[in-house]
Amino acid sequence: MRATIFYGPGDVRVADRPEPTVLDPTDVVVEVTAGCVCGSDLWDYRGVRPTAKPRHIGHELVGVVTDAGREVKTLGIGDFVIAPFDLSCGHCQACRHSFYSACDQVTFVGGTDRQGRVVDGGQGERARLPFADPSLVKVPGPIDPELIPSLLTLSDVFPTGHHAAVSAGVGPDTTVVVVGDGAVGLCAVLASARLGAPRIIAMSRHADRAALAREFGATDIVAERGAEGIAAVRDLLGGDLADTALECVGTDLAMEQALGSVRGGGRVGFVGVPAGGSQVPIGTLFSRNITIGGGMAPARRYIPELLEDVLAGTVNPGMVFTQTFALDDIAAAYEAMSNRSAIKSLVLP
Repeated sequence: MRATIFYGPGDVRVADRPEPTVLDPTDVVVEVTAGCVCGSDLWDYRGVRPTAKPRHIGHELVGVVTDAGREVKTLGIGDFVIAPFDLSCGHCQACRHSFYSACDQVTFVGGTDRQGRVVDGGQGERARLPFADPSLVKVPGPIDPELIPSLLTLSDVFPTGHHAAVSAGVGPDTTVVVVGDGAVGLCAVLASARLGAPRIIAMSRHADRAALAREFGATDIVAERGAEGIAAVRDLLGGDLADTALECVGTDLAMEQALGSVRGGGRVGFVGVPAGGSQVPIGTLFSRNITIGGGMAPARRYIPELLEDVLAGTVNPGMVFTQTFALDDIAAAYEAMSNRSAIKSLVLP
């Protein structure tokens, strides 16, 4: 089969790889219907994170089950499934508390399992996926092709944006600042609106992203950063700061912006994958009584409730996909996101 291999900064290629097969009785093999490029993939692409050797890449996918291990009970051949990026055992303590991304055996799509075996990525034609029963979510058919982009967001970016909002306690009585206008930040805007936030300030310097943020429910846009950005938030809120801030980037500057945008006693939800270490100043948390929560999203926890709204048509997170590429054009898919001509690149095998 064909699959994307990451070789080094700026170098992603499609290569012929062995066909995936069931290796463990809890595995399934999925024919990929759609995959995509994630903003976190760009940390590798831009050389922010070192890569020791070529490897599979791509942790988001939806597709159809083509084979299943003998212990798989809830899924069958022909089922259309959403694969969360963080596959989990379903029975360890973290899983019992619905923090699947902290599973004792957490295995990532596009990574390797505990035995060091490849777990095929979503940027390819097919994938072996461990922990099928506790991890994958079956979507009742028939599947409307128009919904596939939104269904694909449920593998990562929509649950991740939702996790930021939930971790910050967003609700009908909270004002929100969203730091980051990538797909996760935009999904955090959508999640905040879905949770009833009356005032959502999206920090964005890009007209296309700001427009989508407004469509997703942002009431205000702030282009400024640093002290000027904080001042702009105060101006919008009549001299006050926000009750909550959602950090959806993963850099020191983004965390500083989030912390500076919330009132004393406020809350920050952070989900940006740390790039070089997003340091949290403990003194600031102490002196201003700011609560911070979040981290890697337990996507499986949120997929069922978000799926209901996607199927009902009350949300359309698939709008974050602004360009579509064939698998053979994967290099262009990465470049489009890296140069910001695409918010998020959809990839079709």
